[in-house]
Amino acid sequence: MDMNTSRRDFLRTTGKGLLGVAVATALPVGLSTGVAEEEISAPEWPWKWEKLDPQEVMEAGYKAFYTHGGCCAGVFAGIMETLAAKYGYPYNQFNARMFANGAGGYGQQSLCGSLGGCCAVFGLFCEATEAGQLRNELYAWYKEKPFPEYQPEFKAPTTTVAGSVECRDSVNKYMDATGFTMADDGRKARCAAVTGETAAKAVEILNVHFGYSVAATAEPAAEEETLADNEYIGEATSEIGGPIKVKVTMDGDKIAKIEVLSHNETAGISDPAFALLDTMVANNSTAVDTVTGATKTSEALIAAVNDALAKAGK
Repeated sequence: MDMNTSRRDFLRTTGKGLLGVAVATALPVGLSTGVAEEEISAPEWPWKWEKLDPQEVMEAGYKAFYTHGGCCAGVFAGIMETLAAKYGYPYNQFNARMFANGAGGYGQQSLCGSLGGCCAVFGLFCEATEAGQLRNELYAWYKEKPFPEYQPEFKAPTTTVAGSVECRDSVNKYMDATGFTMADDGRKARCAAVTGETAAKAVEILNVHFGYSVAATAEPAAEEETLADNEYIGEATSEIGGPIKVKVTMDGDKIAKIEVLSHNETAGISDPAFALLDTMVANNSTAVDTVTGATKTSEALIAAVNDALAKAGK
């Protein structure tokens, strides 16, 4: 390396992927002393966002959950270390492990650490008002997202929807549905997936915000089904899979038929709960016992049928 090369040039052109490595230890002998008087100016805030591949970030975030100290540090590492590997300085000037204290909802099961890590990234690249808008978009997505979807190593027995941004809701609902404890590998794999998927969504949002990609166009809403005079739609929300919609057909005062129009419950595990619909028809009543192992799905189905019956005046 030419000894006349400035420290600034050195920082900009080397060290890609060496996130958090002390620059002084990486400088050749003589460089740190020969040009020590040259100031290294920090980039103007907000920093410039560079396009990233969400899939690549998701994979990196998943791995970083295990290597960097949990969800918060994993998200920050998944995004910033990918930027560092591709673009070098200044993205290589962080050690993502400084966010390890965000794990476990910042030790209080409060805000999910993966969201906290994303908020830090938004704040680095956006003014406060814009960062808040991106944060709110991410929060809305997180509340309705069935986790885990990304399962590179461990096949989850089910997915659950948090319905909030809090760790206690996100994790506890999953553990209730699966029987896992905090120490189980299945729970850890699920939170690693949340880390990767949330980091990927944040990147998707940032790519759109800065014009590198176009937001996905929402599919046009399906036309409402034309109902006969004796047909009624009922809806409820399952803590496992989210919204459930049913159609109840009445024969006078009797339940003649119940159809499930849409749901996101896990096949196999939730099947016994759906069998309750036949029991409701046979008994002409929703006063049925929930199914052990599929309690949340059972409760949501009963609530959806009751919603339809209420519209029928029953």
